Amino acid sequence: MGPSAPLDDSPPPYGTLVFDCDSTLCGIEGIDELRELGEIAGRRRAEVAALTERAMAGGLALEAVYGRRLELLRPSRAAIEALGRQYVASALPNGREMVAALHALGKRVCIVSGGIRAAVLVLAAHLNLRATEVFAVEVSHDSAGEYLGFDQLSPLARSGGKLGVVLQLARENPRAAVALVGDGATDLEAGPAAQRFVAFGGVVRRPEVFARARVHCDRRDLAALLPLLCSPAEIEQLAEDPAHGSLLRAAQP
Repeated sequence: MGPSAPLDDSPPPYGTLVFDCDSTLCGIEGIDELRELGEIAGRRRAEVAALTERAMAGGLALEAVYGRRLELLRPSRAAIEALGRQYVASALPNGREMVAALHALGKRVCIVSGGIRAAVLVLAAHLNLRATEVFAVEVSHDSAGEYLGFDQLSPLARSGGKLGVVLQLARENPRAAVALVGDGATDLEAGPAAQRFVAFGGVVRRPEVFARARVHCDRRDLAALLPLLCSPAEIEQLAEDPAHGSLLRAAQP
């Protein structure tokens, strides 16, 4: 596959559904929201946001910016707890309903993110996902809750690392196809590990990601993913249960 070639694509059904977190399951880029009070922190936040955008657009390797962003912000435990609440507050419509429907169909649903795991876990709990289905980067603090560092061995803190995590998920159930939904360059890098990669632009539409993906979603509603992730037979199965009625209605174009 050439550097600009579209990814391969196979239709549903899929056994494992993998979602990015930031700008996919929620409407924010979490690292950009970590901030403390004060003018210096404001300037740092602007620099962090610029680094994030360059990395998500593929202009910088993730490892070139990951530690730098955290060192600029040095997020306390309290700041990360607050970020978890922001994730929930900015959760896109029908996330819980989508997860419930996928679980009802017997699917495995995972979050694979370069975000901070403690914060992502809060969103996962809101979506009724177990902690064991969350793959993100651990951050450490001292006894006073002040920032110490991050797991520099985490594959999710470097470019290409998400590909390895999704490949491992695929190996755990080789008989079940994998679908991946994400918005950024690191998601695109992981696309070859999935039978379908959905470029999600409901929050931020990144042209370089959309150009490579065969399947796209522009709606700021996770219900719109339903026909992209489930077969017609699976959607018919969901329609037999009134509990999924609101999701099915919201999935209509």
